[in-house]
Amino acid sequence: MHELSLAEGVRGIVEDAARGQGCTRVKTVVLEIGELSAVEVEALRFCLDVVLRETLAEGAAIKIEPVAGVGWCLACDRGVPLAQRFDACPECGGYQVRPIGGTEMRVREIEVE
Repeated sequence: MHELSLAEGVRGIVEDAARGQGCTRVKTVVLEIGELSAVEVEALRFCLDVVLRETLAEGAAIKIEPVAGVGWCLACDRGVPLAQRFDACPECGGYQVRPIGGTEMRVREIEVE
């Protein structure tokens, strides 16, 4: 389950940012998670609940904003929406589609006190 290591990474980012600004509590953490990132959102939420205990972010609201998948079709020579890796191009039906967006996961925003 790689979501546990992702949650630990989020904890480190959040704690470093909060401490760096002298904050005492994190109220909200906003994550952007790409549809093609292979992150299981519910598993990540569970892991965040566990790893954020007894930290500045314990009890913080976790907001997850999905990022749409985008691929580059070599046959069409353009960007196309991509719901899953290895899907066919919705325009030409070809399978030469390389993911170019929606593969990322990042901490976008942290609200602190």
